[in-house]
Amino acid sequence: MLFNSVQFLLFFIVITLAYYSLRWNSRWLLLLLASCYFYMVFKPIYIVILFATIVIDYFAGLWIESSAGVKRKWLLIISIVTNVGILAVFKYFDFFAESFNAVSWKMGLAWSLPILKHLNPDLVLPIGLSFHTFQAMSYTIEVYRGNQKAERHFGIYALYVMFYPQLVAGPIERPQNVLHQFHENHPYDWENVKAGLTRMAFGLFKKAVIADRLALMAGPAYLDPQHHNGLTLLVATFFYTFRIYCDFSGYSDIALGAAQVMGFKLMENFRTPYFSASIKEFWGRWHISLSTWFRDYLYIGALGGNRVSQGRTYFNQVFVFLVSGLWHGASWNFIIWGGLHGLYQVGASIRDKYLKRWNITFPESTWYVYLQTIITFLLVMLTWVFFAVGDNPRLTVGEEVRSSFIILKKMTQLSIHEPIQAALNNVEMWFSVGLIVFLLLKEHYLLHIPTHKDKVFWVVFVVVSFLTYFFGVFDSNQFIYFQF
Repeated sequence: MLFNSVQFLLFFIVITLAYYSLRWNSRWLLLLLASCYFYMVFKPIYIVILFATIVIDYFAGLWIESSAGVKRKWLLIISIVTNVGILAVFKYFDFFAESFNAVSWKMGLAWSLPILKHLNPDLVLPIGLSFHTFQAMSYTIEVYRGNQKAERHFGIYALYVMFYPQLVAGPIERPQNVLHQFHENHPYDWENVKAGLTRMAFGLFKKAVIADRLALMAGPAYLDPQHHNGLTLLVATFFYTFRIYCDFSGYSDIALGAAQVMGFKLMENFRTPYFSASIKEFWGRWHISLSTWFRDYLYIGALGGNRVSQGRTYFNQVFVFLVSGLWHGASWNFIIWGGLHGLYQVGASIRDKYLKRWNITFPESTWYVYLQTIITFLLVMLTWVFFAVGDNPRLTVGEEVRSSFIILKKMTQLSIHEPIQAALNNVEMWFSVGLIVFLLLKEHYLLHIPTHKDKVFWVVFVVVSFLTYFFGVFDSNQFIYFQF
């Protein structure tokens, strides 16, 4: 069920009204059943896989808490291997099989691995598998660390994994933040309702009006880069940079807003990332729930973070971003995308090391911060080329890498005298640019709309809803991160 659909609007209204009509200690059952229905709309059979992992992790949490020593560690390992194993089969088996077969063919060998999607064309990646897999793993890891008590109520634990607002695209929650909220009474609060609905309205505006409109330019150019010139591809990359932000942060806004209407508080997933003055700052503002997950559990927890030698620290940084890239998609392009961000981090660390050694400082003026912000934005925009092409299901393993370098090559050879080969006319192009400017101004000066006054709420909510209805692109575009 897509957030940008009439079906979800009706679902949200019915479930929210029913939620506040029930006694607080029975609301968990309504939310669990609603979440099951929400998930089964996509592909019903895959809920069996989701519930299998829920059962395994539920009992793993109980056994880990009651065990000690080596047994405790092995229970955690079994839980993690089970979750990662399911994710690997559905998301990565065909990618590694195709890569192996390509290498084998080039070497003249007869070895090959079966491709699951060829054996069973109906086998597709379950919606949101990467998200609820990581959320489930965070639970058993926190129980193992002693930071979270094992949840005794099976229904509440299942709801923790399946809570419909953030089930398919996050944010990836920690049990300490969410589990206790399902045990608490959330009385009707008009202030929460106003703030939540306003956030949902702006989230849908980001998705339907900005992201899906920018896709009309970025999509065709990236689907066929060979027949588009450098200036067109540069504009398409610029548009895609804001498209993916509005698409994903728009989803997060709707998710957080829907939860807030019912009294739940989920973690922030975005904080104006394109205003970052460094790549490190960017990752403190972009997809925060995932970046902190990798920081806490992989970078620090498993690899030792920066408490190791300098060379090992650099390796850890690159490795974590490579894994992050692979998490985003089974494609070499996503791995390259992650690797570039890892190299950015290492490069910044080496630069800061030598600047400190040579006692070189730069003025902390406003203009210097602006320059850093522009450079950071351009570096991030460069990496989105690989991400956008990796998001193209029409390309096979290897083709997406070649396509990405064709785009980069054409962008370096562009001429401002070239015509922009866009599916949008001039008015639509400038309207799209105006939307980007509006987004930046709104998030810079007024990130959250104050809704304490009822008149302000009604004016903002009605105007934003009206603009979304009339200027939105409603053609059943799913959110980009639904496939991750």
